[in-house]
Amino acid sequence: MKIQPECLPCLLKRILFETELSTKEKKRQTASLRTACSLLAQYYDPQECSATIATKIHKGVYETLQDNDPYAGLKHTSNLIATSLVPKIEALIKTSSDPLKTSMICSIIGNIMDFGIDGSSTHPQMLEELFDTLYAEGLGYDDYQKLRDLLKNATRLVFFTDNCGEIVFDKILCRELKLFNPTLHITAVVKGVPILSDATVEDAQEIKLHEVVDTLFSTGCFAVGVDFHKLPMEVTSALKHADVIIAKGMANYESFSETTFRPIAYLLRIKCNAIARSINLPRNISVIKLYE
Repeated sequence: MKIQPECLPCLLKRILFETELSTKEKKRQTASLRTACSLLAQYYDPQECSATIATKIHKGVYETLQDNDPYAGLKHTSNLIATSLVPKIEALIKTSSDPLKTSMICSIIGNIMDFGIDGSSTHPQMLEELFDTLYAEGLGYDDYQKLRDLLKNATRLVFFTDNCGEIVFDKILCRELKLFNPTLHITAVVKGVPILSDATVEDAQEIKLHEVVDTLFSTGCFAVGVDFHKLPMEVTSALKHADVIIAKGMANYESFSETTFRPIAYLLRIKCNAIARSINLPRNISVIKLYE
């Protein structure tokens, strides 16, 4: 997805959030905001992918803050909150006529675990507060049956995760994918280094994601979404040989929508007008959108 004009205030709002999260020093906060504004003026280009520009801005801000993981505390709390909801999700799956679909819906609900932007969580506890409402709401756009048909005959799936907290529900989804198709080889991909509230290898190991997937890889670098120019060779190979790709969240959509990888299913909560316009769906809905 190309960067849109409304991406600018959204990006700066997130920069302000992470700056205040990282430090109470006014001088360092000011320096970080100046860095962001300067880099945004330098790199803003309507022909450039939104995630690519966001990566450059956040990189400069992290360096100015001298903080390689401003969201560390929020990520840990997010995993704890999500883990507390696991019994509820397991009960829903146990009584469901379609456990795989139920686990997908729950996984998408976890995508609200995003911070510093409109339409997302203001604090990790919001997942707990909103879960029942969002589950009752269901899917606002539903390509589940088409995705299910693909998964039934697939042998290789690549699953790109998004945020901490959310990844706890992704683990349940991966388990259900295996139960649905025991021959399915699942490669899960997390972030190479800390960026925003996204899950890294360490976060994935903390919740034992490796117990339900066949391979756990990382993107290998600092990037909002995916930097395909810096992807490790093994991830690129997995993508090329995948029967199905699942990409969680908006940043992964922003990145993958610039590519021709198919078939790909986006599982996300649409939280902004730019994404809604790009994917041609309403804002504030839970989505399974398949491109074949």
